[in-house]
Amino acid sequence: MSSSSSVDLNTGVQMPLLGLGTYKLWGPEEVYRAVNAALAAGYRAFDSAAVYRNEADLGRALKELLPKHGLTREDVFITSKLGPKDQGERAMDGALHSLAQLDLGYIDLYLIHWPGTQGLVVTDKRNPGNRAQSWATLEELHNQGKLKAIGVSNYTPAHMRELMQSCKVPPAVLQVEFHPRLCQAELRSVCEEYKVCFQAYSSLGKGELVTDPAVTEVAKNCKRTPAQVLLRWAVQQGVPVLPKSSNPDRIQENARLFDFTLSDTDMDRLSALDCGHKYCWDPSEVA
Repeated sequence: MSSSSSVDLNTGVQMPLLGLGTYKLWGPEEVYRAVNAALAAGYRAFDSAAVYRNEADLGRALKELLPKHGLTREDVFITSKLGPKDQGERAMDGALHSLAQLDLGYIDLYLIHWPGTQGLVVTDKRNPGNRAQSWATLEELHNQGKLKAIGVSNYTPAHMRELMQSCKVPPAVLQVEFHPRLCQAELRSVCEEYKVCFQAYSSLGKGELVTDPAVTEVAKNCKRTPAQVLLRWAVQQGVPVLPKSSNPDRIQENARLFDFTLSDTDMDRLSALDCGHKYCWDPSEVA
């Protein structure tokens, strides 16, 4: 495996195992600096979202930087996501807005960011209908070639089964929180059953896992950083990761995942930390 290693999606498209998460990258200068460092370090995927408010800056940075790195639009994989405020009847406007903001011709992967709807309580019975309407919109844009692959984020096993029963185009990706304290066995099993790529976010547990004694000991033994160990734990299982940073040195460091292997003992030791702990959103209450 190398930084250019990828996984095959059920659409036939390849998605890199390593991508740069852009949550909390704000402003044209910060986005430009991070994208430049990432391209230099071998990243070929970038993960944005309507709610990150950086789609336009990301698009501009890529258009300027790709030629400087000897790359074209086709060499990179861009993900963005439909905001919860656009769930349902506003989904078309939301998705078209993402396409216009990025201004890169098409989006490689577009996800429904959250199973709920902004402004509705999580138990509101309108949520399933809104999800279905959003999905139908994404299917339409996928069929037009504007969204090369479509998927979901933060869905539970129940949300996934509901979607699989009604969709015309199955989701290519499920992006969820995943790290040693949240191994997501049921969701991974559902994804395997439906041939959906399971992708991780928050691999470092919002930074808290880098100080876990088990993680630091494994890192010390293999002469790697705790962050590299946590990211390697995922990619060694074939799970794509999206480490986020605005620090060029950290961006480069996080890409060095493919020149070492964790032993089975180390993998098991990290997986044994699983306790179902979520550091981010909890979608389990969403109707």
